[in-house]
Amino acid sequence: MATLNPYLNFDGKAEEAFTFYQSIFGGELFIQKMGDAPGMEQLPEEEKNYVMHVSLPVGDNLLMASDCLKSQGHELRIGNNCYISLAPDSRQEADRIFAALTEGGTVEMPLADMFWGDYFGSLKDKFGIQWMINYNDKTP
Repeated sequence: MATLNPYLNFDGKAEEAFTFYQSIFGGELFIQKMGDAPGMEQLPEEEKNYVMHVSLPVGDNLLMASDCLKSQGHELRIGNNCYISLAPDSRQEADRIFAALTEGGTVEMPLADMFWGDYFGSLKDKFGIQWMINYNDKTP
């Protein structure tokens, strides 16, 4: 079976965002900086400290990201085309994660019992990443 891992792009804030996510989910960060890669000596000094790749285990999945390099023509466009859907193990864990992710962010739909039987809410965190928290207590 294929594994699906969300991959996010940031505008120089990948390390800050993933340190924040690590404070919520735990786990160990793997991080590579642009300036440590061969052939990147020509980058502007600020971009040398940008993240080439970062990953954080969340359950059996990896949340991954990198920073966009303006000097290489990359442009970050934050939109509504990407959510990370997270299924916590308990209602209490759903509440904890939702509360933590909304710090400095915006609640789109508060956590509530939904007509389809799940406890669901959605939000945009302080980094512009959109999350869906969906707990189902009937999952085997």
